[in-house]
Amino acid sequence: MPCFFHLYRKQMGLVHALMIFMTASSGLFRDNIFPPIRFMRFGLRKKGTTLSKSKKMGVVQLTTVTAINMMGSGIILLPATLAEIGTASIFAWILASIGATILAYAFARCGMHTSKVGGMGGYAEYRFGRAGNFLSNFCYTISLIIANAAIASGVVSYGSYVFGLTLSPVEVCMATIGVLILAATISLVGPKKFGKFTSLGVFCVVSPVVGLLLCGFFFFDTGIYSEAWNPGNLPFYDIMKDSIAVIIWAFLGLETACANSDTVENPEKNVPIAVLAGTLLAGACYTTSTAIIGGLVPYKELMASGAPFGLAYATMFGEKAGYIISCMLVCSCFVSLTAWQFTVSEVAREASSIGLFPKFLSKVNRFRSPYVAIGSLVAIQVIMTLSTMSPTLLKQFNVLINLAVMINLIPYLLAMGAVSDLQKAEGIPHDKAKLANAAAIVGGIYSCYAVYGCGWTVILEGAFVAAMGLVIYALISSRLRYAPTPEVSTYPPIDKK
Repeated sequence: MPCFFHLYRKQMGLVHALMIFMTASSGLFRDNIFPPIRFMRFGLRKKGTTLSKSKKMGVVQLTTVTAINMMGSGIILLPATLAEIGTASIFAWILASIGATILAYAFARCGMHTSKVGGMGGYAEYRFGRAGNFLSNFCYTISLIIANAAIASGVVSYGSYVFGLTLSPVEVCMATIGVLILAATISLVGPKKFGKFTSLGVFCVVSPVVGLLLCGFFFFDTGIYSEAWNPGNLPFYDIMKDSIAVIIWAFLGLETACANSDTVENPEKNVPIAVLAGTLLAGACYTTSTAIIGGLVPYKELMASGAPFGLAYATMFGEKAGYIISCMLVCSCFVSLTAWQFTVSEVAREASSIGLFPKFLSKVNRFRSPYVAIGSLVAIQVIMTLSTMSPTLLKQFNVLINLAVMINLIPYLLAMGAVSDLQKAEGIPHDKAKLANAAAIVGGIYSCYAVYGCGWTVILEGAFVAAMGLVIYALISSRLRYAPTPEVSTYPPIDKK
């Protein structure tokens, strides 16, 4: 029997209504690592109508969807990144999973009750006003731009492993820029065309992780794992601090955890349960797969690897298996990057449509793709890639993800600070609001610790981005055409004549 996958609400008030059918025999979950673009059909169920009960998901289905939604291309280079710290970073994985679950729960409650558009910016506006909305969306857009550059470096990293290339820093930089431009160019044709490849991309990233969970224990070597426990003899506190920001990279996107609330039976009860269970399940998969790789590949080899999953499969099943898995991950990352390039530009277009960003960013081509926003954001990505050029691919990847995480935590902190005000403004009874308020406090503390874990250099860079956002807002606030509306906006925009 077919079932509906999800009705997804994305940042900037953009509701991407995508009803994706999956058969019980297919075994493929569509649109998990990919941004929630409506790849199949454009349109929205009319406001005020509901899905029939037989077509709604139960709590088990929603838990599975939430867990799959969390899993994505963020994991593919993390085993190599964490190898320098050691397998003791498993404790940071546990802490990050718990923290991500608490944050996801708070965001789920916000998403269910807010009447404002703008995603996290809309949440922040309840406490910090229009300036908070602008700053949140500005930082979120910048973090996604940087995150896409990191995904592109992952494509280059696994691609160099597949083709046996040893690239110089300049060649790495040029290849990353080429991948970014190619993905952006493809995204100009709109999501309806490139979205046909989403199932393939999802299969190519989920299969290696699941395969490792099923088969990895048979090849696991406790000697290799214990040798890699703490190669740098770091104090426990430093292990946690140095790992936490890197690991949070794998959980970025948790702010959309409530996206399926309209397609669920008894959402008031089932959505929070599914968000808690699904995020913990995704964290468990991440933690276990990373630990297994730590027991398959000696940490010195892992530290130098640009394709840790390929290396792990090569250890288990031979070189051919390693190349096949690496090819699959190159495919998944590139399809994901193409979709994310469109999504970031669509975030900017939607911000422009409500008057928070310059009007020219709202222009679209005949495919309804925001070509001006895409071009502008790619130009920023090129500058960012050139400015973060590093001796190795892995170092460049680490620089990019630390900066992306730091800047993304700013909207998290603003949103957590506004949870109490949001619930008061929306008339949520105190007894029902207590748990979400407590989650917001804990989530805020967790986010502050994650900011600290990014390191002072990255913190200063993130603070500079935030300050730049505030300066820009001060300069243009009097000219903004800000006109928020609680009505659902759709993509593509429809001209009313």
